[in-house]
Amino acid sequence: MEVMTAPGETPLPAPAPAIPDAPPIPHIIKRHRLSTRIWHWANALALIVMLMSGLMIFNAHPRLYWGHYGANNDTAWLEIGADDSGGFLKLGETRIGTTGLLGRRTDGSGEVQNRAFPGWTTIPSSYDLAGARRWHLAFAWVLAFGLLFFMIRAFINRHAQRDLKPALAELGPRHLWQEVKDHARLRHPTGEAALRYNTLQKLSYFAVIFLFLPLIILTGLGMSPAMDASWPWLVDLFGGRQSARSIHFITAFLLVAFIIVHLVQVVLAGPINEVRSMITGWYRVPQPKEPKVMEPKS
Repeated sequence: MEVMTAPGETPLPAPAPAIPDAPPIPHIIKRHRLSTRIWHWANALALIVMLMSGLMIFNAHPRLYWGHYGANNDTAWLEIGADDSGGFLKLGETRIGTTGLLGRRTDGSGEVQNRAFPGWTTIPSSYDLAGARRWHLAFAWVLAFGLLFFMIRAFINRHAQRDLKPALAELGPRHLWQEVKDHARLRHPTGEAALRYNTLQKLSYFAVIFLFLPLIILTGLGMSPAMDASWPWLVDLFGGRQSARSIHFITAFLLVAFIIVHLVQVVLAGPINEVRSMITGWYRVPQPKEPKVMEPKS
């Protein structure tokens, strides 16, 4: 179609049809399914109880070894304890004084406690190895079956492939470094970008769900005498029961580090909005700031 012109003039092309604007991003969306929210809070409770009861179990023998065997006379790669000089953390040949925090502290009643981790960090708070094991194993079932259900559902509804798997371009050093700088400068995504996980989130969630949690469950099984008798290959897979215990302890504190970073990011991104979305499912999408219009000087 051409625009009519006078004789002898070059015909002008018809104006291009107007391109409709993209639909605006809704301000409030349904972000998390009910199953995801239930799993999140059940998982959080299970991890807290297992971490605290696990510290009580560690208090019974606060030393870690590599290999199949480990006892007081064997060389430990990590030890938390107390002697005449006070509490200490010993890592290899390096010794750090920890009186008042780890190994030895004075409680509120003025009584000196020689214990690797203080009572306020453990379940039960008083020394009770049998009770700690009951708490630990009870919530281990919650963690294990919850994780199994989440994994199956995540692959069936393609949540793992669609939302958690990073694209190849996202793994480039330049892209990753840019995301690190954005996080350091507290530049949180807005609009459509806020509806997707960034690469650092994908990598951390993928590591927790498909590496750390399965590893802590398998190493826990590897420490069980019953599993040692039934599945000796599982113990050998980790290089022995004491190696499984060491890996279990390391993985637990990697999860603690993840939880701390996760909570910090929730606070920085807006705790009310983030927590509400994980309780109700509804999320208020952060909107990009309108550019400031400079008024002409008179």
